[in-house]
Amino acid sequence: MRCSFCQWVLSLAIVANLIILYYSTKLHQRLVPRHREPVSLSLHRLSNSSTPGVTVLIREFEDFENYVPAVVQSFLKHSPAQPVVVVADTFPYPPLQLPSSPHVHLVILKPSPEQPAYASRPEHYVRTDYVALVPDGVRIDVSKQLEKMLDEYKHSRSRAHMVAAPVESLSPLHCLDLKVNLKEWTATYRMSASSNLCSAIRGDAVVLLQTRDLFNLSAPLAKPLDYSLFIQSSLRGWRIRILEDISFPAPHRPLFTSSHNQWKADNHFKAIRAQLFRDFGIRRVVMEDEKQQWYGCSKETPRCFGTVHDDTPEYLYQDRWTPPCCLKALRETALYVIGILESSGVRYWLEGGSLLGAVRYQDIIPWDYDVDLGIYLEDISNCELLRNIESGSIVDEKGYVWEKAIEGDFFRVQYSETNHLHVDLWPFYPRNGIMTKDTWMDHKQDVEFPEHFLKPLVPIAFAGFTALAPNNHRSFLELKFGEGVIENPQYPNPTLKKLNRGS
Repeated sequence: MRCSFCQWVLSLAIVANLIILYYSTKLHQRLVPRHREPVSLSLHRLSNSSTPGVTVLIREFEDFENYVPAVVQSFLKHSPAQPVVVVADTFPYPPLQLPSSPHVHLVILKPSPEQPAYASRPEHYVRTDYVALVPDGVRIDVSKQLEKMLDEYKHSRSRAHMVAAPVESLSPLHCLDLKVNLKEWTATYRMSASSNLCSAIRGDAVVLLQTRDLFNLSAPLAKPLDYSLFIQSSLRGWRIRILEDISFPAPHRPLFTSSHNQWKADNHFKAIRAQLFRDFGIRRVVMEDEKQQWYGCSKETPRCFGTVHDDTPEYLYQDRWTPPCCLKALRETALYVIGILESSGVRYWLEGGSLLGAVRYQDIIPWDYDVDLGIYLEDISNCELLRNIESGSIVDEKGYVWEKAIEGDFFRVQYSETNHLHVDLWPFYPRNGIMTKDTWMDHKQDVEFPEHFLKPLVPIAFAGFTALAPNNHRSFLELKFGEGVIENPQYPNPTLKKLNRGS
């Protein structure tokens, strides 16, 4: 069968279209990777796209007054091809007048909807194997200072993950030992026995480390940078070496030209430091001068953990214990309530887990979330606050809230109207020599017991003061919890969360 002229034309047109489609597809495949290359680089740069050398990274500065352009210009003067990355949370205002150079990048961490993802990721712009964290106001005045730091780093790699060159100022650079205990929400600083090898430093310095080490941290550029960097690095066992023969001048000291700007900077620093500790879950900081700083619950803030379900507070699921600020508030509340009971003639004793904590730790159990006291029901009339609770909750002169518990016939004293950390008061009464009560909770230890444990009550160390407790602690606790309870700590509900014996 012969093909007509029209059929030949149609066949040729189809072939031509297929050829065009083939080459169009190939061209598209070649163009698309080029268009997406920055994203690919940003994701894989740390592993296979870095080059030798050091990138200067400037992170901490104030918008209202800074010397960042001069710092950048100082480095470019000695090395015009020096890569510099300036990182800000939001677009600085007034705008930074940075030198016009293909090697200088301003990175805004806050994503913008019209920008690609890599635009707000500093690691995309750091193409070198190493990065130097440079504070505001620093100047480079000797060629190859960064190269010398890098040489020192390479010689120190077996001992240190970072090296620091001091910035010349009136305050010397201090070498500190930092211990971070996330289970106890605590960071502790101490002066180091070494003058140049430690886990943290205090003071201005240029810090050099590997790029991949920095950007493998969970929050590599969180501020304040010296606090966040060393908290994260100390948890990884990293050390920093202070260099003795390399330093950087700081012509702009003091950094701020007016007392008002200094005040603004100081307040901003305190605010971002407090936010950092909250974000990192650190509630207590012991400084190198042994002064303590508390971040978390107070009488003016809500309790720093939510409603407890199945006797297992949420922090146990995070492998943490009770935040230290909560333990502090519980100690204060227990001391205050016991003082009221003693002055009113109300017989009381440490109950349940609180007695267990006193016997085992002379304190509240590190993962407990309240304090339990037993009281004699017949003594309630001796205490005006307890006597008047039936008419409604009472906020006393110290801000503590006394109330009848909604769960049953017992009383609760809360740390404040806002913060509901509390002490529970359980009224018992004797019946045929057995202490009993009217409200029972679904707790293993919530059982009747012989009154002879209370005759006499005996003193015991608890939470920094002396409280009263049943005599024969061991027999009392083993009646409540089972044999060996003192020697074998366990979380309140081990079916849901078990205590790691190595803790």
